Amino acid sequence: MDLKEYLKNPDKEKLFEKVFGEIKKIQEKFEPFITISEEQAKEHLKSKGSDFLGIPISVKDNLCTKGIKTTAGSKILENYIPPFDATAIEKIKEVGYLIGKTSMDEFGFGTFCMNCAYGIPKNPLDDGRSCGGSSGGAACLTAALDSPHIAIAESTGGSISCPASFCGVAGLTPTYGLVSRYGLVDYASSLDKIGVIAKTCFEIAYGLTKIAGHDERESTSIKTKKIDYTTCLDKDISGLKIGIPKEYFDGVDEEIKNEIWRAIKKFERAGATYEEISLPSTKFALPSYYIIAMSEASTNLAKYCGLRYGSTLKIEGTYNDYFSKVRGKYFGEEVKRRALMGTFYRKAGYRDKYYLKALKVRGHLINEFKEQFKKFDCIVTPTMPMIAPKFTDIAMLSPAQNYAMDILTVAPNLCGLPHLSVPCGKSKGMPVGLHLIGDHLQEEKILQLGSWLEK
Repeated sequence: MDLKEYLKNPDKEKLFEKVFGEIKKIQEKFEPFITISEEQAKEHLKSKGSDFLGIPISVKDNLCTKGIKTTAGSKILENYIPPFDATAIEKIKEVGYLIGKTSMDEFGFGTFCMNCAYGIPKNPLDDGRSCGGSSGGAACLTAALDSPHIAIAESTGGSISCPASFCGVAGLTPTYGLVSRYGLVDYASSLDKIGVIAKTCFEIAYGLTKIAGHDERESTSIKTKKIDYTTCLDKDISGLKIGIPKEYFDGVDEEIKNEIWRAIKKFERAGATYEEISLPSTKFALPSYYIIAMSEASTNLAKYCGLRYGSTLKIEGTYNDYFSKVRGKYFGEEVKRRALMGTFYRKAGYRDKYYLKALKVRGHLINEFKEQFKKFDCIVTPTMPMIAPKFTDIAMLSPAQNYAMDILTVAPNLCGLPHLSVPCGKSKGMPVGLHLIGDHLQEEKILQLGSWLEK
């Protein structure tokens, strides 16, 4: 039973028992959760009236949840229990209860969800493979759970699309600013976007409808009209124009290319048209993204110093000694690496050479996409260049090789464009994700195409 079917005749108590019965088995086998919040969910359900829908909601562990531990996958926030809900959580709690906080790479730093301080989630389709990251727990749970469910996740450079692709589910990253970031444990403030992972495009559209909207508490929140995104689903796609950027097929596994082209041909047979295009600045997207993201991350991480937030030690020695001891003990290796590199990029003498140049590249990428969206409704690419890799293969990758895996997802994230990954086939028995990229605030078009392909 999916959410659409459940909403016709909701039985909150029956669903509650079913979901938590499933969750316990799923956690034992695949470890998608950092925290399971059954008692809080039960209290929330009891406190609501008869018209409360009682939809199970999981939340990535970098979104603040009142009274429920929020760690961002890091030991430095091991005992942090927020006194408030993030705006997106406030909104989604109007229709659902929180079943738990899902696993993630520490502060969102990773592509394979192997940098979490509390355990590594396993892919439900093959437990020897990665779920993808950094929202790996959200996609893992979505794929494994046989009940209506919406996962609230977050993306900085591909953290929704990548795990959605690897686990064979749908994942939408909205336009930057469409969903308030208030209450988000930040990674890179100009890149972070709160979105949705779910089994179907209806669940994606329903979840986005609930969490989108202006928030006066968040300075980058967009003032835009309220939209019911479920109304754009299952519509005729004839007449839609699709751009296929040739650069996004370089280095992609052949079987994945074939599955993407099969989907494109299905769109064509349904009356959509496509044209191959070029986005030549794509090759600069990856270095530009990592310079900007690491620079912002190193700034945002400065607050974790053992004085105001998170874990502490006995205060002794100089400030720098104490600061280094706390961060040295509670930060993981990838966090330390990105903090150091981001600080380097922002140093006097290097800021112009790296950081400001990366910002110029970002502007150029936005202009390239905008030119194409004058002619096309949507751009279609593979989501990831490969299927979910085995843990044994990931262990052999260098940090630079890890970063290179984000090659197809960083550009739309850098540009703040909405994008949706939907399953379109299989390769070697594992799912292949198709990426639908839209112009700013054109979530309806990508959901229209995604829901059509889903059928």
